[in-house]
Amino acid sequence: MSVKKDHFGEMPDGREVSLYTITNKNGLEASVTDLGAVWVRMVVPDKNGVMDDVMLGFDDAVGYLNNGPHFGSVVGRIANRTAKGKFSLNGKEYTLAVNNGPNNLHSGLDYYDARLWNAKEAAENAVTFTLLSPDGDQGYPGNAIVSVTYTLTDEDMLTLTYRVLSDADTPVNLTNHGYFNLLGNNGGSILDHKARILADFYTPSDETSIPTGEIRPVKGTPMDFTDFHVIGDRIDENFDQLVMGRGYDHNWCLSHVRGDFGLAAQIFSEESGRAMDVYTDQPGVQFYTANWLEQEKGKKGAFYHARTAFCFETQNFPDAVNKPHFPSPIVKAGKEWTSATGYRFYIYEK
Repeated sequence: MSVKKDHFGEMPDGREVSLYTITNKNGLEASVTDLGAVWVRMVVPDKNGVMDDVMLGFDDAVGYLNNGPHFGSVVGRIANRTAKGKFSLNGKEYTLAVNNGPNNLHSGLDYYDARLWNAKEAAENAVTFTLLSPDGDQGYPGNAIVSVTYTLTDEDMLTLTYRVLSDADTPVNLTNHGYFNLLGNNGGSILDHKARILADFYTPSDETSIPTGEIRPVKGTPMDFTDFHVIGDRIDENFDQLVMGRGYDHNWCLSHVRGDFGLAAQIFSEESGRAMDVYTDQPGVQFYTANWLEQEKGKKGAFYHARTAFCFETQNFPDAVNKPHFPSPIVKAGKEWTSATGYRFYIYEK
Protein backbone atom coordinates (compact mmCIF):
# COMPACT_ATOMS: atom_id res chain seq x y z
CA MET A 1 0.00 0.00 0.00
CA SER A 2 1.12 3.53 -0.67
CA VAL A 3 -0.11 7.11 -0.96
CA LYS A 4 1.44 9.37 -3.60
CA LYS A 5 0.99 13.14 -3.51
CA ASP A 6 1.10 15.20 -6.73
CA HIS A 7 0.51 18.80 -7.77
CA PHE A 8 -3.01 19.15 -9.20
CA GLY A 9 -3.30 22.91 -9.75
CA GLU A 10 -3.97 26.07 -7.81
CA MET A 11 -6.86 27.86 -6.15
CA PRO A 12 -7.78 31.33 -7.49
CA ASP A 13 -5.83 32.85 -4.58
CA GLY A 14 -2.71 30.85 -5.44
CA ARG A 15 -2.94 28.10 -2.82
CA GLU A 16 -1.71 24.74 -4.09
CA VAL A 17 -4.16 21.95 -4.85
CA SER A 18 -2.87 18.40 -4.42
CA LEU A 19 -3.90 14.99 -5.72
CA TYR A 20 -3.45 11.93 -3.51
CA THR A 21 -3.34 8.50 -5.14
CA ILE A 22 -3.74 5.34 -3.05
CA THR A 23 -2.59 2.08 -4.68
CA ASN A 24 -3.32 -1.37 -3.25
CA LYS A 25 -1.52 -4.68 -3.74
CA ASN A 26 -3.75 -5.57 -6.71
CA GLY A 27 -2.85 -2.39 -8.62
CA LEU A 28 -6.17 -0.60 -8.07
CA GLU A 29 -5.77 3.16 -7.74
CA ALA A 30 -8.05 5.67 -6.02
CA SER A 31 -7.18 9.35 -6.51
CA VAL A 32 -8.67 12.08 -4.31
CA THR A 33 -7.96 15.80 -4.02
CA ASP A 34 -8.01 18.37 -1.25
CA LEU A 35 -10.09 20.59 -3.55
CA GLY A 36 -13.56 19.71 -2.27
CA ALA A 37 -12.36 16.33 -0.94
CA VAL A 38 -13.35 15.16 -4.43
CA TRP A 39 -12.94 11.55 -5.58
CA VAL A 40 -11.17 12.08 -8.91
CA ARG A 41 -10.21 8.67 -10.29
CA MET A 42 -10.80 4.97 -9.70
CA VAL A 43 -8.60 2.73 -11.84
CA VAL A 44 -9.72 -0.91 -11.91
CA PRO A 45 -9.18 -3.91 -14.25
CA ASP A 46 -11.66 -5.33 -16.75
CA LYS A 47 -12.15 -9.05 -17.38
CA ASN A 48 -9.01 -9.08 -19.56
CA GLY A 49 -6.91 -7.34 -16.95
CA VAL A 50 -6.95 -3.99 -18.76
CA MET A 51 -6.86 -1.12 -16.27
CA ASP A 52 -9.06 1.93 -16.81
CA ASP A 53 -10.52 4.84 -14.88
CA VAL A 54 -14.24 4.23 -14.29
CA MET A 55 -15.10 7.72 -12.96
CA LEU A 56 -16.18 10.78 -14.92
CA GLY A 57 -14.39 13.99 -14.06
CA PHE A 58 -11.71 16.47 -15.06
CA ASP A 59 -7.97 16.40 -15.67
CA ASP A 60 -6.98 19.06 -13.15
CA ALA A 61 -8.10 21.53 -10.51
CA VAL A 62 -9.35 24.03 -13.09
CA GLY A 63 -12.16 21.67 -14.06
CA TYR A 64 -13.16 20.99 -10.47
CA LEU A 65 -13.32 24.71 -9.66
CA ASN A 66 -16.23 24.81 -12.15
CA ASN A 67 -17.72 21.42 -11.34
CA GLY A 68 -21.35 21.92 -12.37
CA PRO A 69 -22.27 18.21 -12.33
CA HIS A 70 -20.46 17.72 -8.98
CA PHE A 71 -18.29 14.90 -10.35
CA GLY A 72 -16.94 12.93 -7.36
CA SER A 73 -17.91 15.66 -4.91
CA VAL A 74 -18.48 15.40 -1.19
CA VAL A 75 -21.83 17.15 -0.83
CA GLY A 76 -23.08 18.78 2.37
CA ARG A 77 -24.24 19.88 4.78
CA ILE A 78 -27.39 18.51 3.11
CA ALA A 79 -27.05 16.55 -0.09
CA ASN A 80 -29.96 16.37 -2.51
CA ARG A 81 -32.94 18.75 -2.32
CA THR A 82 -34.57 20.86 0.38
CA ALA A 83 -38.03 22.11 -0.52
CA LYS A 84 -38.22 25.85 -1.15
CA GLY A 85 -34.77 26.24 0.46
CA LYS A 86 -36.28 26.42 3.95
CA PHE A 87 -36.53 24.38 7.13
CA SER A 88 -37.33 24.97 10.79
CA LEU A 89 -35.26 23.76 13.72
CA ASN A 90 -35.82 24.43 17.43
CA GLY A 91 -38.48 27.01 16.61
CA LYS A 92 -36.37 29.01 14.16
CA GLU A 93 -36.70 29.11 10.37
CA TYR A 94 -33.55 28.84 8.28
CA THR A 95 -33.24 29.95 4.66
CA LEU A 96 -30.94 28.36 2.07
CA ALA A 97 -30.06 29.38 -1.47
CA VAL A 98 -32.71 28.50 -4.06
CA ASN A 99 -30.68 27.07 -6.92
CA ASN A 100 -32.78 24.30 -8.45
CA GLY A 101 -36.16 25.55 -9.60
CA PRO A 102 -37.96 26.55 -6.38
CA ASN A 103 -35.68 24.38 -4.21
CA ASN A 104 -32.22 24.11 -2.72
CA LEU A 105 -29.94 21.47 -4.23
CA HIS A 106 -26.76 20.19 -2.55
CA SER A 107 -26.72 23.15 -0.12
CA GLY A 108 -25.54 25.51 -2.92
CA LEU A 109 -24.45 27.96 -4.04
CA ASP A 110 -21.34 27.96 -1.83
CA TYR A 111 -20.61 24.27 -2.35
CA TYR A 112 -18.17 22.26 -0.26
CA ASP A 113 -16.55 20.98 -3.46
CA ALA A 114 -15.23 24.44 -4.41
CA ARG A 115 -13.28 24.81 -1.14
CA LEU A 116 -9.77 23.70 -0.21
CA TRP A 117 -9.90 21.17 2.62
CA ASN A 118 -7.07 20.31 5.01
CA ALA A 119 -5.45 17.02 4.04
CA LYS A 120 -3.66 14.41 6.13
CA GLU A 121 -2.33 11.02 5.11
CA ALA A 122 -4.07 9.02 7.81
CA ALA A 123 -2.35 5.69 7.03
CA GLU A 124 -0.47 3.99 4.21
CA ASN A 125 -3.83 3.36 2.55
CA ALA A 126 -5.92 6.34 3.68
CA VAL A 127 -6.27 10.11 3.36
CA THR A 128 -8.43 12.34 5.58
CA PHE A 129 -9.81 15.71 4.50
CA THR A 130 -11.18 18.18 7.06
CA LEU A 131 -13.21 21.37 6.65
CA LEU A 132 -14.53 23.95 9.13
CA SER A 133 -18.06 24.95 8.16
CA PRO A 134 -18.82 28.00 10.34
CA ASP A 135 -22.11 28.95 11.93
CA GLY A 136 -24.37 30.39 9.22
CA ASP A 137 -22.41 28.71 6.42
CA GLN A 138 -24.83 28.04 3.52
CA GLY A 139 -27.59 29.12 5.94
CA TYR A 140 -27.10 26.31 8.50
CA PRO A 141 -26.70 26.67 12.27
CA GLY A 142 -23.60 25.65 14.18
CA ASN A 143 -19.85 25.66 13.72
CA ALA A 144 -19.29 22.22 12.21
CA ILE A 145 -16.06 20.31 11.76
CA VAL A 146 -16.60 18.09 8.72
CA SER A 147 -14.26 15.31 7.64
CA VAL A 148 -14.09 12.42 5.20
CA THR A 149 -11.52 9.64 5.17
CA TYR A 150 -10.91 7.64 2.00
CA THR A 151 -9.46 4.18 2.69
CA LEU A 152 -8.52 1.70 -0.06
CA THR A 153 -8.30 -1.91 1.12
CA ASP A 154 -6.54 -4.90 -0.39
CA GLU A 155 -10.04 -6.37 -0.80
CA ASP A 156 -10.57 -3.72 -3.51
CA MET A 157 -13.02 -1.59 -1.55
CA LEU A 158 -12.79 2.17 -1.21
CA THR A 159 -14.44 3.17 2.06
CA LEU A 160 -15.60 6.72 2.77
CA THR A 161 -15.95 7.50 6.47
CA TYR A 162 -17.72 10.79 7.22
CA ARG A 163 -17.65 12.69 10.52
CA VAL A 164 -19.43 15.89 11.60
CA LEU A 165 -19.18 17.59 14.99
CA SER A 166 -21.21 20.78 15.55
CA ASP A 167 -21.61 23.13 18.51
CA ALA A 168 -25.32 23.58 17.70
CA ASP A 169 -28.09 21.28 16.54
CA THR A 170 -27.85 21.08 12.74
CA PRO A 171 -29.11 18.92 9.87
CA VAL A 172 -26.50 16.67 8.24
CA ASN A 173 -26.73 14.51 5.13
CA LEU A 174 -23.33 14.00 3.50
CA THR A 175 -22.79 11.91 0.39
CA ASN A 176 -20.37 11.44 -2.48
CA HIS A 177 -21.59 12.33 -5.96
CA GLY A 178 -19.33 9.97 -7.91
CA TYR A 179 -20.30 9.35 -11.55
CA PHE A 180 -19.32 5.87 -12.74
CA ASN A 181 -19.13 4.02 -16.04
CA LEU A 182 -17.86 0.43 -15.85
CA LEU A 183 -16.80 0.62 -19.51
CA GLY A 184 -14.37 3.41 -18.62
CA ASN A 185 -14.79 7.13 -18.10
CA ASN A 186 -15.26 7.61 -21.87
CA GLY A 187 -17.24 4.41 -22.32
CA GLY A 188 -20.48 5.87 -23.69
CA SER A 189 -23.94 4.75 -22.63
CA ILE A 190 -24.47 2.86 -19.36
CA LEU A 191 -27.93 1.62 -20.38
CA ASP A 192 -26.64 -1.94 -20.88
CA HIS A 193 -25.29 -2.11 -17.33
CA LYS A 194 -27.30 -4.39 -15.04
CA ALA A 195 -28.19 -3.07 -11.60
CA ARG A 196 -29.76 -4.32 -8.40
CA ILE A 197 -30.95 -2.20 -5.45
CA LEU A 198 -31.76 -3.87 -2.15
CA ALA A 199 -34.96 -1.92 -1.55
CA ASP A 200 -38.65 -2.77 -1.70
CA PHE A 201 -39.75 0.88 -1.49
CA TYR A 202 -38.83 4.28 -2.89
CA THR A 203 -39.83 7.90 -2.29
CA PRO A 204 -41.71 9.30 -5.31
CA SER A 205 -41.10 12.94 -6.23
CA ASP A 206 -43.17 15.81 -7.53
CA GLU A 207 -42.45 17.77 -10.70
CA THR A 208 -39.68 19.71 -8.90
CA SER A 209 -37.97 16.48 -7.69
CA ILE A 210 -39.02 16.97 -4.06
CA PRO A 211 -40.36 13.80 -2.39
CA THR A 212 -44.11 13.89 -2.00
CA GLY A 213 -43.78 12.28 1.42
CA GLU A 214 -45.13 8.94 0.23
CA ILE A 215 -43.18 5.70 0.52
CA ARG A 216 -44.30 3.50 -2.36
CA PRO A 217 -43.54 -0.14 -3.16
CA VAL A 218 -41.36 -0.73 -6.21
CA LYS A 219 -43.14 -3.94 -7.14
CA GLY A 220 -44.94 -3.76 -10.46
CA THR A 221 -43.20 -0.54 -11.50
CA PRO A 222 -40.06 0.39 -13.48
CA MET A 223 -38.50 1.27 -10.12
CA ASP A 224 -38.18 -2.40 -9.21
CA PHE A 225 -34.49 -3.37 -9.08
CA THR A 226 -34.89 -6.05 -6.43
CA ASP A 227 -33.39 -8.44 -9.00
CA PHE A 228 -30.70 -7.53 -11.51
CA HIS A 229 -32.20 -5.57 -14.36
CA VAL A 230 -30.81 -3.88 -17.47
CA ILE A 231 -30.94 -0.15 -16.73
CA GLY A 232 -32.17 0.76 -20.20
CA ASP A 233 -35.01 -1.74 -20.39
CA ARG A 234 -37.60 0.45 -18.67
CA ILE A 235 -36.00 3.87 -18.37
CA ASP A 236 -38.11 5.38 -21.17
CA GLU A 237 -41.46 3.94 -20.09
CA ASN A 238 -44.38 6.34 -19.78
CA PHE A 239 -44.18 6.30 -16.00
CA ASP A 240 -44.64 9.67 -14.32
CA GLN A 241 -41.55 9.42 -12.14
CA LEU A 242 -39.29 8.61 -15.09
CA VAL A 243 -40.87 11.19 -17.35
CA MET A 244 -40.43 14.01 -14.82
CA GLY A 245 -36.85 12.99 -14.01
CA ARG A 246 -35.79 12.21 -17.61
CA GLY A 247 -34.86 8.79 -16.23
CA TYR A 248 -33.82 7.46 -12.86
CA ASP A 249 -33.10 10.15 -10.25
CA HIS A 250 -34.80 8.90 -7.12
CA ASN A 251 -34.24 7.76 -3.57
CA TRP A 252 -34.67 4.09 -2.72
CA CYS A 253 -35.47 3.11 0.89
CA LEU A 254 -32.89 0.47 1.71
CA SER A 255 -33.98 -2.78 3.32
CA HIS A 256 -31.15 -3.08 5.84
CA VAL A 257 -31.38 -1.70 9.37
CA ARG A 258 -30.39 1.96 9.51
CA GLY A 259 -26.96 2.22 11.11
CA ASP A 260 -25.85 -1.25 9.98
CA PHE A 261 -23.15 -1.27 7.32
CA GLY A 262 -24.78 -3.46 4.69
CA LEU A 263 -25.07 -4.12 0.98
CA ALA A 264 -27.20 -1.46 -0.72
CA ALA A 265 -26.73 -1.92 -4.48
CA GLN A 266 -24.85 -3.89 -7.09
CA ILE A 267 -24.06 -3.16 -10.72
CA PHE A 268 -22.01 -4.76 -13.49
CA SER A 269 -21.19 -4.54 -17.18
CA GLU A 270 -21.13 -7.81 -19.09
CA GLU A 271 -19.05 -6.14 -21.81
CA SER A 272 -16.18 -5.09 -19.54
CA GLY A 273 -16.73 -7.63 -16.79
CA ARG A 274 -16.32 -4.90 -14.19
CA ALA A 275 -18.68 -4.95 -11.23
CA MET A 276 -19.26 -2.71 -8.22
CA ASP A 277 -21.04 -3.30 -4.92
CA VAL A 278 -22.17 -0.41 -2.73
CA TYR A 279 -22.33 -0.70 1.06
CA THR A 280 -23.65 1.88 3.50
CA ASP A 281 -25.13 2.44 6.94
CA GLN A 282 -27.50 5.11 5.58
CA PRO A 283 -31.25 4.48 5.07
CA GLY A 284 -31.38 5.52 1.41
CA VAL A 285 -29.55 5.63 -1.88
CA GLN A 286 -30.15 7.99 -4.80
CA PHE A 287 -29.81 6.15 -8.10
CA TYR A 288 -29.14 8.68 -10.86
CA THR A 289 -28.51 7.96 -14.55
CA ALA A 290 -26.85 11.31 -15.37
CA ASN A 291 -29.96 12.47 -17.19
CA TRP A 292 -28.90 16.12 -17.23
CA LEU A 293 -25.37 15.82 -18.60
CA GLU A 294 -25.07 17.71 -21.87
CA GLN A 295 -21.80 18.00 -23.82
CA GLU A 296 -19.67 18.22 -20.67
CA LYS A 297 -15.96 18.19 -21.55
CA GLY A 298 -14.07 15.86 -19.23
CA LYS A 299 -10.93 13.82 -18.84
CA LYS A 300 -8.56 13.33 -21.76
CA GLY A 301 -10.84 15.13 -24.21
CA ALA A 302 -13.92 13.03 -23.48
CA PHE A 303 -17.36 14.57 -23.83
CA TYR A 304 -20.01 13.34 -21.42
CA HIS A 305 -23.66 13.19 -22.38
CA ALA A 306 -26.90 12.10 -20.73
CA ARG A 307 -26.87 8.51 -19.51
CA THR A 308 -23.12 8.03 -19.91
CA ALA A 309 -22.75 7.46 -16.16
CA PHE A 310 -24.61 6.30 -13.09
CA CYS A 311 -24.48 7.48 -9.47
CA PHE A 312 -25.28 5.63 -6.27
CA GLU A 313 -25.41 8.41 -3.67
CA THR A 314 -25.87 6.91 -0.21
CA GLN A 315 -27.92 9.25 1.93
CA ASN A 316 -30.75 10.08 4.24
CA PHE A 317 -34.05 10.59 2.42
CA PRO A 318 -34.27 13.87 0.45
CA ASP A 319 -36.03 16.76 2.22
CA ALA A 320 -36.07 14.75 5.45
CA VAL A 321 -35.53 18.02 7.32
CA ASN A 322 -39.09 19.00 6.30
CA LYS A 323 -40.74 15.58 6.66
CA PRO A 324 -40.96 14.39 10.26
CA HIS A 325 -41.92 10.83 9.26
CA PHE A 326 -38.65 10.43 7.32
CA PRO A 327 -35.50 9.43 9.25
CA SER A 328 -34.31 12.51 11.10
CA PRO A 329 -31.18 14.24 9.75
CA ILE A 330 -30.70 16.36 12.89
CA VAL A 331 -27.37 15.98 14.67
CA LYS A 332 -27.39 17.21 18.25
CA ALA A 333 -24.85 19.74 19.47
CA GLY A 334 -21.64 18.17 20.73
CA LYS A 335 -22.49 14.69 19.47
CA GLU A 336 -20.30 13.47 16.62
CA TRP A 337 -22.15 12.10 13.60
CA THR A 338 -20.39 9.32 11.71
CA SER A 339 -21.31 7.36 8.62
CA ALA A 340 -19.55 4.94 6.28
CA THR A 341 -20.03 3.98 2.64
CA GLY A 342 -17.99 1.45 0.70
CA TYR A 343 -17.53 0.80 -3.02
CA ARG A 344 -16.09 -2.64 -3.81
CA PHE A 345 -14.81 -3.44 -7.30
CA TYR A 346 -14.42 -6.92 -8.79
CA ILE A 347 -14.84 -8.99 -11.95
CA TYR A 348 -18.37 -10.22 -12.60
CA GLU A 349 -18.70 -13.96 -13.14
CA LYS A 350 -21.87 -15.57 -14.45
